[in-house]
Amino acid sequence: MKSKPRTPFLRATVTGLTPGRARPLALALSCVLLTACASVGPDYREPPPVDVGSGWSLPLASESQSADLSQWWSALDDPILDRLIATALAQNLDLRQAAARIDEARALRDRVAGEALPTAAAGASVNRRRQSENGPLPVGSIPGLDATQTIYDAGFDAAWEADLFGAKRRALEGASARLQATEAEAQGVRMRVVAEVARTWFTAVGARYELHAQQATLDTLQQTLELVRLRHALGDASAADVDAAYAQWTAVNALIPDIQARQRAAILSLGVLLGAPPERELALLDGPLTPSTLRALPVGERAEMLRRRPDVLAAERRLAASSADIGVATAELFPKLSIGVGGGFQALSTGDWFDASSSRFSILPLISWRLFDGGRVRAEIRAREAAERQAALAYEQAVLAALGDAERALGDYHGGLDTLERRGMALDAARTSYGHAKARYAAGDIALVELLAAQRSLHEAETAAARAHTNAAVQLVALYKALGGGWDVSTTASTATHPLRGAAAPVAFSSR
Repeated sequence: MKSKPRTPFLRATVTGLTPGRARPLALALSCVLLTACASVGPDYREPPPVDVGSGWSLPLASESQSADLSQWWSALDDPILDRLIATALAQNLDLRQAAARIDEARALRDRVAGEALPTAAAGASVNRRRQSENGPLPVGSIPGLDATQTIYDAGFDAAWEADLFGAKRRALEGASARLQATEAEAQGVRMRVVAEVARTWFTAVGARYELHAQQATLDTLQQTLELVRLRHALGDASAADVDAAYAQWTAVNALIPDIQARQRAAILSLGVLLGAPPERELALLDGPLTPSTLRALPVGERAEMLRRRPDVLAAERRLAASSADIGVATAELFPKLSIGVGGGFQALSTGDWFDASSSRFSILPLISWRLFDGGRVRAEIRAREAAERQAALAYEQAVLAALGDAERALGDYHGGLDTLERRGMALDAARTSYGHAKARYAAGDIALVELLAAQRSLHEAETAAARAHTNAAVQLVALYKALGGGWDVSTTASTATHPLRGAAAPVAFSSR
């Protein structure tokens, strides 16, 4: 028997379409390409400008200046703090979770993008079966047809839903905006981690200096107590004087454990912030500590601060996603066109499996249109529109809340610097007084108890100055955080347009 000519798979598939069948298909595909440019629903526009006022409420000389706040802690010249923050940025578990959330959002965005592409599947099967000779098909009475057959089949199936009214494009817009919001929120986590490490470190340093000052005060009170007891033994002081001196000593002595516990708790917290066991940094309790130099901070303009705030940027991106959701819901009002294509080879023997005569091919365009659904689609559109209004209000609230945070932090730090300056003046006065007391005691003009009293006042002034410095340092961290300090654009790796890199919908503010 003469063998049948064999043809490649693709050629057999193409030749299965006659010219009369190919022309309508080409016409249908052309119509799809032309109509696929439309996208229903509102195009996203930047939110209405939010009134941010005319400037900061505090008259600061540094208001008009601007500074790079991405690594604000480096300006404090504290190598230990630099090391702690670098370690936290590499190992902190909150940051690693935020990175995982970005990966999740990016994967979801890629999944939405993939839904706009055709799907294809290939398969092959061998089916051995026997049909009943007494069934609906009279197998036994058909000459040449065996009741037992082996069917060899191999082929593919492909499907594609045309995005006629932009539902998939709107879904991709929403997924991209949500990815950008997740990236902005991750920057917020980065800023919080940096601020928390710095705040905890300053708390530990401040506790160390406060502990030194209180121990010095305690030593002075111990000397005073011993002197009063000696004078009581000589009859120059009463028992009430001894009790009063002892009461002062016990009052200060009771403060020591609390300060030690506060310092240890801060160091233990640092270990956790660094993604390590709490005791990792306990060696810092015994090492040398140097307080940071605090100074006025260039805060820049209000609008500039708001563009660095991750919560504001995230709120704006969520608003963009809500706008895209309206288009996705609106597209359900319109027809859908899907095209299914299948092809392959089917034969009763392996020798004929891939012959041209064994080829099969099918194409199935399908148009579906929801004509009645009880108003569910329109209700969903109204729900998405209400969600967009909520997102717009949330954006405005985020802007105002950011302004409130920055104004409070600016006022707190301004007051902290003022307090620190006044405590410094009090400390200078206490040192001068103690110097005079030492000179008078050396000259024999005053008794030792008066010298110890002046020394105790000096130690109390040192304690107050240490507390003021710690408070001001913590307030500085809060100010950097409120100003959006710690934002690192280089860590944002999204392929989508990011608000800080020329977004299609920039954050809008206005001044009175």
